[in-house]
Amino acid sequence: MFEPFFGGDPANPQNGTEEIITSSVSKAWPIPDAGLGAISYTLEILMAVMGGRDRWRTMPWMVTFFGILVIPLGVVSIYFIIIQPIVIGTWCTLCLLAALAMLIMIPFALDEVIAMGQYLWWVHCTGKPLIRTFFQGGPVDAGAVDEADALASPSTFWKDSVRGMTFPWTLVVSVAIGALLMLTRVVFGASGAMANSDHVVGALVITVAIIATSEVARAVRLVNAALGLWLVAAPFLLSGDTPAGRIASIALGLALLGLSLPRGRRSPEHYASWDRLVL
Repeated sequence: MFEPFFGGDPANPQNGTEEIITSSVSKAWPIPDAGLGAISYTLEILMAVMGGRDRWRTMPWMVTFFGILVIPLGVVSIYFIIIQPIVIGTWCTLCLLAALAMLIMIPFALDEVIAMGQYLWWVHCTGKPLIRTFFQGGPVDAGAVDEADALASPSTFWKDSVRGMTFPWTLVVSVAIGALLMLTRVVFGASGAMANSDHVVGALVITVAIIATSEVARAVRLVNAALGLWLVAAPFLLSGDTPAGRIASIALGLALLGLSLPRGRRSPEHYASWDRLVL
């Protein structure tokens, strides 16, 4: 079983990937979870290339199902990564890569899903047929035909893909803090409840920071402020820390709290009624 990083020691001949795919957590599903994931990822790829930049109004049904596949499935993938070292006792390299890919897709999908929701709400408020619009799409009053997709160069396509996303240094540093927290067993010698807490908080910090790179979800970064407060309190409430780990937890918690308050650079994009939520 391919596993370049986790497992293979003499006391435990099974590697991390093999342990995880044969664990009770994996077998709890009525069907193989790898097969379910493969089907889901294939559908996501197919849906990602369907339609154009205006599919939020021309194909609301597809954007809805794409959002359901990307956002909840991404959150579920992160959940399984969080519990791997706590419940199973190891990690899986391929699982980490799959979860990272799913997490990165979430901020790319959020603005489109919100635009679709705003459009359907506008359709409802104007008395237009909601169900028919959901499945067949519809126009926008005073709108114009956008033919930019057909003329776009690869660089223009990439710029269009990341519209509505910015990468403030505060979020980048928050991701680095989350990664460090997931390694406190190795770096600071944490163990027991404290190590498990650091792992869970680190994974959540990374998840929140990456999702918050989407401006429509920028307010989500405030969750990291609450996680920072927990890091400050955790050494006094949990066992398994070390003197160095205790200092690091408090320092990282205060840093995370400070990093989570600024909104960061705002792009020139606007999101209609959602603008007031880009905090």
